[in-house]
Amino acid sequence: MSAGPTGAASTGGGGRGARFIDWIDERFPLTAMMKEHVTEYYAAKSLNIWYVFGVLALVVLIIQLVTGIFLTMNYKPSAEDAFASVEYIMREVEWGWLIRYMHSTGASMFFVVVYLHMFRGLMYGSYKAPRELLWVVGMLIYLALMAEAFMGYLLPWGQMSYWGAQVIVSLFGAIPVIGGGLMEWIRGDYFISDITLNRFFAFHVVAVPLALILLVVVHILALHTTGSLNPDGIEIKEKKGPTGIPLDGIAFHPFHTSKDLVVIIVFAIIFASVMFFAPEMGGYFLEHANFEPANLLKTPEHIAPVWYFTPFYAILRAVPSKGWGAFLMLAAIVFLFLLPWLDRCKVKSIRYRGWQFKVALGALAISFVALGALGLQPDTPLVITGARVFTIIYFAVFLLMPLYTARERTKPVPERVVYHGHE
Repeated sequence: MSAGPTGAASTGGGGRGARFIDWIDERFPLTAMMKEHVTEYYAAKSLNIWYVFGVLALVVLIIQLVTGIFLTMNYKPSAEDAFASVEYIMREVEWGWLIRYMHSTGASMFFVVVYLHMFRGLMYGSYKAPRELLWVVGMLIYLALMAEAFMGYLLPWGQMSYWGAQVIVSLFGAIPVIGGGLMEWIRGDYFISDITLNRFFAFHVVAVPLALILLVVVHILALHTTGSLNPDGIEIKEKKGPTGIPLDGIAFHPFHTSKDLVVIIVFAIIFASVMFFAPEMGGYFLEHANFEPANLLKTPEHIAPVWYFTPFYAILRAVPSKGWGAFLMLAAIVFLFLLPWLDRCKVKSIRYRGWQFKVALGALAISFVALGALGLQPDTPLVITGARVFTIIYFAVFLLMPLYTARERTKPVPERVVYHGHE
């Protein structure tokens, strides 16, 4: 205990901690960053449960990065040793089975929370001005996540890994002029081989994760520049009190972080339940065929990608022409990028929008889920017909959007956010 300038006693521990923070602030803007992005970043007081999926996506990203690092310590990226090394991790490495199941469960959970996060953006108009760039960066994250999942899918070198990659890579051959060369460049060979596995391993472990981290940082910075939207679609920055604080805003920390922590705990319980009791999830998270080593001479009876790719796979199969199928599959993602410019309605939130948008959003969600379910089924006439119907519905939502959104009869939007305590 020591006396300060005023003669009052002060603890040395607190003083040392404050001096340490001051020392950091002189060399790095730690306190300023914490204030700008956490303690003095104001979000609407009315944020509901739909707004936690962005935080959960960040949590799963951290899980994937950490578990991925430990998996690479015992994984061997070669056609001869890859499958055996995964079995070695599962059976011989201490806690290796837990790390592998955390990584495989995390891959599916990542897409679960990302799809729900995107759906929330569609409901509340998070893609509208001034958040167009925020939405585009988010879609780039989605693309990077798809690339990361696809390349990681080949690494176990199981039957479905090998033949699934064979099908997906062959799609690039449908691109006019450059298709053949591009397909050869992706594989690094004339067929999927040891070279392809090494190439995918490098992208999965180094290149794509770095791109993902960079895009996530840009996404968060863009979010904190425009501010988080709320279920009412009102810009809280436009109405501030005498102190400059938004009248309908509260500090992200501790008010929203405390609520997010509760959801993270619940999510961790669900995650652990799947990981310990149903890591394969009936073959949807880990396909049964992938527990057999890749056999170049034996094609599985039914080749289908992992569940989070099946909506686009169903669109591909719905078209007889491979080239047009690949084009529509790409267009299904491109239309999501163009959403800020296709939607002509001035109102953002679904709470105050007309019935046309609500019907269209419901049709989009139903068609996407239905396409995902159909993409898992064997190729039969009934499945193909269903895929064609839902493909038409999916694209009709986007193609007709400039028409029905421009004619919506919307409800009056309140000047201040409406707090719904039950949400």
